[in-house]
Amino acid sequence: MTSSILTAREKSVFELLIDNMSTKEIANELGISEKTVRNHISNVMQKLGVNGRAGAVVELLRLKELSL
Repeated sequence: MTSSILTAREKSVFELLIDNMSTKEIANELGISEKTVRNHISNVMQKLGVNGRAGAVVELLRLKELSL
């Protein structure tokens, strides 16, 4: 079994991000701060070696970490 490169929380953040939710909406939905949401997004971008949220989403879809 292959393990995910995302933590459960990072996956939750990106699932909401691809549902076109803003940082503030994601924070409210998950009960965390906007800064924490941005940190999760930044951590994922760093793990993937990509610039920008869109690049991270594309790479996560390619890796089958996320689905539309």
